[in-house]
Amino acid sequence: MSTVLTAPSSPAVKKTRTPRQRRARQIILQDNAWRCVIIGLILLLWQTGVDHKFIDPFLMGSPAGIGAEAWRMMLSGQLLTDTMATVKATVIGFLGGSILGSLSGLLLWYCKRLARILDPFLIALNGLPKISLAPMIIIWFGSGMFSKVALAFIATFVVATLTAYQGSHQIDQSLVNLMRSLGAKQQQIFTKLVVPATMPWIISAFRLNIGFALIAEIGGEFISSDTGLGHLIFVNGNLFNLNAVWVGVLALMVVAVALYLVVSQVEKHLFSWSRQ
Repeated sequence: MSTVLTAPSSPAVKKTRTPRQRRARQIILQDNAWRCVIIGLILLLWQTGVDHKFIDPFLMGSPAGIGAEAWRMMLSGQLLTDTMATVKATVIGFLGGSILGSLSGLLLWYCKRLARILDPFLIALNGLPKISLAPMIIIWFGSGMFSKVALAFIATFVVATLTAYQGSHQIDQSLVNLMRSLGAKQQQIFTKLVVPATMPWIISAFRLNIGFALIAEIGGEFISSDTGLGHLIFVNGNLFNLNAVWVGVLALMVVAVALYLVVSQVEKHLFSWSRQ
């Protein structure tokens, strides 16, 4: 009689949090609770001031009016349409400018002379308020989405190029000389040393460029546009509808935070090795 031996099933391994992780989670929850309390107190005092005539709702709006206006825009689909238009143009310009700018800054490491020639031009473009280019870009490309993407692209391209270029020149020259003494070619030095060492600089540029892309895109919508949150704010500001203006401003804040969190999560998953 033969017996069949079966391996005992291994118990499921439960991931238990360490006391430090539980404490960190508790602190985050407490901080979020306090943030909600602060926001609630501000809204309560604001609405109380409006109800008791201490605050003029025509000049400041009111939480109740903002909520009603936001609900009306959501039912009509206007808020979603304007938000998606702003997010789409911002993301396209941000990705195009940040990626191509980072590649350009890294490639300038190859050609030192070209980098020296272009350096003052890049610095001048970086110091130039990008919104000043909006009238020309809108005249050239029209008032559609492409002109807003172009503004966001320019605003992020220059920052990403300068950041990657400066980061590649912060590498210890002794490491470069060491690799050359071991017989490494220029391409090997670039891929094995320059790119990994510059990655933290590129990541920081991506974080900054979220705000720059959104500012440039909204500036373009202010000047000439038929959709987007900037258009919503501009039109309702001219109509003295402060409640609708507040809806647009709050929607912009939500968009900015959401985009920043997305970039942070991408950094966390793709570039965790660079932080280590």
